[in-house]
Amino acid sequence: MGIIQRESFKTMLISYVGLFLGYLNKGVLFIIILSTEEIGLFNLIISVGFLFTQLASLGVVNTTWKFFPFFRNERTNNYGFLKLTVLIASIGVLIAVAATVLLKDVIASYYVKNSQEFVAYYYWLIPVGVANVYYLLFENYLRGLYKNVFSAFVYEIGLRVLVTILLFALYFEWLSFHYFLILNCLAYFVPSLLLLLYLIRLKEIKQFNVKVTVPKRFKSIIVKYGMFSYMNSLGSVIVSTLDATMIASMIGLSGAGVYTTVLFLTSALQVPFRALYKVVTPFVSLYWKEKKMNEMQELYRTTSGVNLIIGGFLFLLVWISRIEIFSFLPSDFQEGIYVFLYLMIGKLFDMYTGINTMILSTSKKYRIDILFTFILIGVVFGLNYWLIPIYGIKGAAISTMIALILYNVLRVGYVWIHFKIHPFHYKQFIVLVLMGGAILAGEFFPSLSVNRFITVGFNSALIFILFMVPVLLLRLEPALGNYIRKFIKSK
Repeated sequence: MGIIQRESFKTMLISYVGLFLGYLNKGVLFIIILSTEEIGLFNLIISVGFLFTQLASLGVVNTTWKFFPFFRNERTNNYGFLKLTVLIASIGVLIAVAATVLLKDVIASYYVKNSQEFVAYYYWLIPVGVANVYYLLFENYLRGLYKNVFSAFVYEIGLRVLVTILLFALYFEWLSFHYFLILNCLAYFVPSLLLLLYLIRLKEIKQFNVKVTVPKRFKSIIVKYGMFSYMNSLGSVIVSTLDATMIASMIGLSGAGVYTTVLFLTSALQVPFRALYKVVTPFVSLYWKEKKMNEMQELYRTTSGVNLIIGGFLFLLVWISRIEIFSFLPSDFQEGIYVFLYLMIGKLFDMYTGINTMILSTSKKYRIDILFTFILIGVVFGLNYWLIPIYGIKGAAISTMIALILYNVLRVGYVWIHFKIHPFHYKQFIVLVLMGGAILAGEFFPSLSVNRFITVGFNSALIFILFMVPVLLLRLEPALGNYIRKFIKSK
């Protein structure tokens, strides 16, 4: 776990700096500078652009997770693996661009009534999608080389600094919103280009001068796995964009602006999970290759335990101070309080179930994951269609919460039954009890009305004492202490 701890802390630190910049942008500057309709339009373009990315990738991102450990060989330049994946992704980009153009009128018909502005900027989702295809391709290749830090830096920090600069340019009226949106879409090419230069520096780009020599025994396996993982990942992205797209279509861009802003605010909950996820990906593939199920079980349980504690702590910090935090936002965002709650519950459960997605998608049983994904799509779409007209954006949040819980219960159960591994440990029950006690204490403790900042600070100290201190003293997750010690030594 030494490499995992060291790399995950570096990427987690970068992620938190990026998170700060993201909050500065979307949690402060967007709200000050943009209207809710402009926020909704911006976020909708980016969300649909990410859906384009998944359509265009043709499964090569997940194929890299699964098969790169088998191809990694410096003597043979990794059998031209990078060249192969770039060629496949480039074909996918051409197909996706053609589909986006041909289907414009069909897609636009769903947004003409409530979100006309999206139709006007429809084609700008293409540069967002294309840029992200190559970023994800290069990033996942670098993960296979155990080089995660630079790719995290250019995306989490570099891209967000560019957005900050453009926001200030808009605020001082050096740019109109029209050009602000266009330049933001083009800015997604910057991380992709920087990773390409990094690969050149690592001399990995020399693979483009060698012949792709995929062993015959891998060809059919790779094609089959790529097809299944493509459909599965496509379904996952559809789910992640379904709320925003359905809200924009059924309610309008203003509702989408509020919802996507609150959705972004919940992203702090998943920063530790995303940092760990990036680092452990190659290890899961390696454990499958070497049939090390004991190590897989330990990795599964440990990452779940760490995510539960850190995610639970962040959940408590935000929820106990929700009134004070949301008081800083305009009145349009007040209905987002319970959107925040429902989304956080779903995301916390998603974190707690740990790396079941990665374990299942890189196993021999990867085909079944498509069934779970289609169930997820059906549940989210059906519940959204039912609940959004009744409860508005809160209905979309409830749908997502229910779907995430059901989805992960099915996956954990399947992994448990077929591979005899699970994320559970009796100490995690104690963590949940401590969380419940902290929530009760925060709800019933007299509120400090002197100053909002003082109240948030006091609540945070209370949660740390009631939750995090007992977790550390009782050593409910020993790996958490190891992570902290590794971080301190790295300073």
